[in-house]
Amino acid sequence: MQEKYLYDYAVIRVVPKVEREEFVNLGVIVYCKPKKFLKVKYHIPKEKLNHFSTELDLEDLEKNLLAFKWITEGAGEGGRIAELEPAERFRWLTAVRSSCIQTSRPHSGFTEDPEATLDRLFEHLVL
Repeated sequence: MQEKYLYDYAVIRVVPKVEREEFVNLGVIVYCKPKKFLKVKYHIPKEKLNHFSTELDLEDLEKNLLAFKWITEGAGEGGRIAELEPAERFRWLTAVRSSCIQTSRPHSGFTEDPEATLDRLFEHLVL
């Protein structure tokens, strides 16, 4: 039997009109400290989002989600936040905010394979 590792995840969502409180799940962030794993996976369903609001700037949304990716990877393009330790980056990305892009509260679980868990959560919660 393989060893299981504690992990945390949050769902990334877009709130096209904050005042209506409707949202669409766009991605998932998974953090697993024992495996030194922090990764994001996202998809922008443009047609679906246009049904919620034609005022949403999809190009700007894509740039902001790319920043999530850079921060999780610790890439230079992610700025000073990307220089933090993975746990701090995960907490920063999942902090409560009232902007158009939000995350769910973090949830925990156990996994043998964080990459497979990211794929499974993405498939189940986003696609």
